[in-house]
Amino acid sequence: MTTVSAERVRTQIDGLAAAGLDWPTFGAAAVETLRTALPFSAACLCTVDPATELVTATVKWGDVDDEHDLDWSYYEYEVEDVYDFRAVSRRPGAVAALGAETGGDPARSRRFAEMFSPVWDYSDELRAGLAADGATWGGLALFHQGGRTFTPAEQEFVSSVAAGLARGLRTGLVVGAAELAVAGDGGPAVLVVGADDEVVSANVGAQERIDDLRGGPLGSAPLPQVIYTIIGAARRRAADPTAPVPRARLRSRSGRWVVAHASPMVGRGGTVADVVVTLEDARPPEVIPLVVASYGLTDRERDVVAMVLAGVDTADVAARLHLSAYTVQDHLKKVFTKVGVRSRRELIARVYNDHYVPHLVEGGALAPSGWFAS
Repeated sequence: MTTVSAERVRTQIDGLAAAGLDWPTFGAAAVETLRTALPFSAACLCTVDPATELVTATVKWGDVDDEHDLDWSYYEYEVEDVYDFRAVSRRPGAVAALGAETGGDPARSRRFAEMFSPVWDYSDELRAGLAADGATWGGLALFHQGGRTFTPAEQEFVSSVAAGLARGLRTGLVVGAAELAVAGDGGPAVLVVGADDEVVSANVGAQERIDDLRGGPLGSAPLPQVIYTIIGAARRRAADPTAPVPRARLRSRSGRWVVAHASPMVGRGGTVADVVVTLEDARPPEVIPLVVASYGLTDRERDVVAMVLAGVDTADVAARLHLSAYTVQDHLKKVFTKVGVRSRRELIARVYNDHYVPHLVEGGALAPSGWFAS
């Protein structure tokens, strides 16, 4: 890996992130681009639910396959191991290599000893958490074979491209929302706005959303001013990835809060052609109400579980909820009883198996929030 190629790859990934690609297309292109500077045997790029950092979908490269997804989730969420994605994402640099973590003995990891080595003959794994603007949107796992290990320089390089990968995943979720069917069901509305600020196309639910935001007929009346503001921000961000994120929260005529996202579509020559605008209800992470409904949790137990899923430790849960650590532990014991588990790790695994795996098996689409689309 050379300095020149590393810089070029970072620039290329930033360009892909602003290109308006759906997230699977972006992911596949980003992995191929990454490999030009950092050779590896296989790779898995995943999206995660930003509310819990649990995996929602994957793009794979090389011989890593879909047949072992349930085995992987077992080792990731149920087995205590050297690290997992959620732990890596909280580290400085948000990167870890298995060989380095185990002092050159990766067999200390059950995931490695029982799956990575016997199934694929991998010799090392490098993981990175992919975060942008304070939220984690994905994770990356790279694999070596033939006794090769990942060097500190390679870990540092992957850490340096993580934010660009995260921005690409986040933008890809917004672009992918254009395929969601909307007809007044509370799902996202999608508009494509051209370089002249005119609406090029819109899905079925867009006019209803615009009406609720006090706008006029699409194509014959201006959009609400705040939408033009985030469109301008999207164009600036296409040229400068450090520019503010094109996102705004709006209060609708009906009293609902609506989140507006904008994503630039980059044409040939790198010029920004159209901008995709997505409007959706602002709401808490969908997974928490599902957990409450299915396990019969109280409001306070819901608050505790939400923080456990977000990786908050007991002392911080107590501080944030203005409770004693003893009271938090008491709530957790009641939650464990209702859910039928004995520990935080088992709780996370149960939530993942009950609320994420069914969507993964069905190949469910993702909404801009990072949760599965309705």
